[in-house]
Amino acid sequence: MTGSHARTTAPRVIADAGSAYAPNSRDADAHLHAVLGPTNTGKTHYAIERMLAHPSGIIGFPLRLLARENYERMVAQKGAGRVGLITGEEKIIPPDAKWFSCTVEAMPVDRNVAFLAVDEIQLCADPERGHIFTSRLLHARGREETLFLGAETIAPLLRRLLPGITIDTRPRLSALTATGAIRLEKLPPRSAIVAFSAAELYAIAELIRTRRGGCAVVMGQMSPRTRNAQVALYQDREVDYLVATDAIGMGLNMDIAHVAFAGLSKFDGMRRRSLTAAEVAQIAGRAGRGTRDGTFGTTGRCPPIPEAIIEAVETHQFDPLECLIWRNDALDFTSPRALLASLSLPPPLRGLRASEPTSDALTLAALVEEPQVRTFAVGRTRTRQLWDVCQIPDFRKIGERSHAQLCARVFTLLVEQRRLPATWLEEQLRHFDRADGDVDTLMQRLAGIRIWSYIANRDNWVTNAPLWQERTRAVEDKVSDALHERLTARFVDRRSAHLIRLLENEDSAPLLSAVQHNGDVIVEGHSIGRMQGFTLHMDPTLPQSDRTTLARAARRAMRTEIPFRVSACCDAPDTAFRFDTGTGDISWKDAIIARLRPGRDILHPAIEIRGDDLLDTRQRERVKARLSSAFQHLVKRELAPLFRAEAGAVADCSARGLIHQLMEGAGQTPQGTMSPGRLLARLGVRIALGQLYLPSLLKPGPAKMRLLLLAVAQDIPPPVLPHPGAVSVPAGSFPSPLLFHLGWIPCGPVLLRIDMADRLSTELTIRARHTDTALRADFAPWLGVRTKDIPAVLKALGFRVTIPPPLPSEVYGPSPAWMLTRIRSRKPRRKDATISVREYCPDSPFAALATLIPINQPQ
Repeated sequence: MTGSHARTTAPRVIADAGSAYAPNSRDADAHLHAVLGPTNTGKTHYAIERMLAHPSGIIGFPLRLLARENYERMVAQKGAGRVGLITGEEKIIPPDAKWFSCTVEAMPVDRNVAFLAVDEIQLCADPERGHIFTSRLLHARGREETLFLGAETIAPLLRRLLPGITIDTRPRLSALTATGAIRLEKLPPRSAIVAFSAAELYAIAELIRTRRGGCAVVMGQMSPRTRNAQVALYQDREVDYLVATDAIGMGLNMDIAHVAFAGLSKFDGMRRRSLTAAEVAQIAGRAGRGTRDGTFGTTGRCPPIPEAIIEAVETHQFDPLECLIWRNDALDFTSPRALLASLSLPPPLRGLRASEPTSDALTLAALVEEPQVRTFAVGRTRTRQLWDVCQIPDFRKIGERSHAQLCARVFTLLVEQRRLPATWLEEQLRHFDRADGDVDTLMQRLAGIRIWSYIANRDNWVTNAPLWQERTRAVEDKVSDALHERLTARFVDRRSAHLIRLLENEDSAPLLSAVQHNGDVIVEGHSIGRMQGFTLHMDPTLPQSDRTTLARAARRAMRTEIPFRVSACCDAPDTAFRFDTGTGDISWKDAIIARLRPGRDILHPAIEIRGDDLLDTRQRERVKARLSSAFQHLVKRELAPLFRAEAGAVADCSARGLIHQLMEGAGQTPQGTMSPGRLLARLGVRIALGQLYLPSLLKPGPAKMRLLLLAVAQDIPPPVLPHPGAVSVPAGSFPSPLLFHLGWIPCGPVLLRIDMADRLSTELTIRARHTDTALRADFAPWLGVRTKDIPAVLKALGFRVTIPPPLPSEVYGPSPAWMLTRIRSRKPRRKDATISVREYCPDSPFAALATLIPINQPQ
């Protein structure tokens, strides 16, 4: 950004103002003073007090934010009607204004005032803006007093360029000490973290929000409204951390105790370079206000600060500036090319260095090549107007060509219509009059609005300038408020920040905590988690580093809540508990409070309480006993046939032993060598394929309970059961061996339910006892088995099936039947025994008839 009032400093004004090379400079410099020193020396406060003691005055600041901040301080002392504000984007000039707070670029140096001051005068050496500060140093004067404020590094050049100047140096009011590197999450409260890119700044702010509750964000391109709102978050102690760019180094006075550098290099517009010792001191000097000492160091992945720089910062000893940046002010407006040539004149004095091409000069050079601009820019008036247009600041930073095109459009409209058309201005503003978008979008939109605010403040460019100034200000305020809201929503967790601040004083003031009826745990009015069952679930958004302390505060509320919950649990009916047969979890009031673990036997698993760190031993045992009782009632209800069999076998010793084994197997056990006897049959116990089982326990409800008990006993997750109603399933889909103990018998490629396998085996045994039997291929569709798998299933059950070859293609008739081979009796037949009519007789006419009768299908 370059000076919008450079045209006012013609050669005659230079001589009258008392420049270093003017004939009467020594007389003009009689009231020229400089107050130099490090940060926190009270220089700005002194300058404002001096100015307000004069009948009129102007003070220039390096940032619009500072100009606005000090304007409000001056208004508080003198009243809004006597104080003005002049910046590139904002002008408040009451008719009776006597004192003005300005940006250095916008200072009205042609105004006759008694006092004039320029802050941060060492910026004369800044590559981009230095020529503006140098111009003010050499030419801008107050009638009675001129005062320059800045760092001591400029003192030798001040004495050389302004021989009559009086220089006062001031010591820092507090000490500044290096502390080394500190991790982000360990930074002390009231810390400012300085980053040198927007991406790095956002990343740090996100981390601070996660670990420490949130932070305020300050960047140089913010509007005063957004910046003040963010600073208020910090100053009002809603957050204890500030993440900023190096913009805070320019006089932004806040309650900062520690400055942490996230980097030691920055991009200066042309290249990335390391910070100088003076720049480190300028930023680090924000730590410590008044007589309070401050500290500085590094954080994150920033390399250590070199020892030489640390020593220079702590002792406030820096290398003096070697030269100041200068650009000719006596411009030649006879033509655009003559203007360009006059901007390139060499410095007139030793200690000055010619400025590199700045934004306004680059824009002018680009516009000179435009045919239409060359046509219009003829004569002094048009050339001067072109120069004024070239000084529109490029706040957007989206490319020199794009900015040059905007300036060309503005210049063309001014030449053709003398004023910028209201419809065109309204169309441009409409693009920015929106509050949607993320932080980056709003930042870019705000930069665009600032350009139009600058244009609206040029009275000779627009019709009814006050109206357009108000219009642009309203749009800027709208976007500024939206940006503040987005920044706060993204980087501030007020709840966490408040709790963390209270935790720091926990020893002197214990935190108040309680549990609400819905289970929310409240600490100092903030919800930090939820009590579910006997477990405290902390809010996952709370800073990780403070969860332990917050949980400790929350546990205070548990002292009365836990006994109440334990009593409510123990007094609850069995129906209040839900036992998940798929996981073994036990829930109460929609919260998992326990799980089943292996116990003394299958039917009596142990109970493991969740969240028992909040329960004492007696409370834990009470809950376990209650849950165990409820679960045993459920087991006895679901497995009632098993317990009825146990009760019915009490009087029979042999039956009692088998039933005991049956209970140890949760309803199924190998037959062993003992005979089941008739009593067990009356009790519903069946034997099939060498297994004792209760058919009634194969139903879905009992089957799920048995599966859960078996899985808990082996401490494995319960596998999936076949669908209720299925009698066979593919063996590969259910590989768990637990299914065998639940009555699913491996039969070749399938698992067959044991009662179906028992029925099938019985029926086929009866049919094949005396003769080979013919079977249709679809003889048992109720098995749910593919036809091609039936031989393998029957073979697994001990049967043999012969499959005849199919009929030749030229032969017609029914397909040949499968033959089930006769089961040979194991008992040898006596030689003298007669053939029973029930035995197979191949010559019997009933033999052929028997082969045509299919096996009875179970209903």
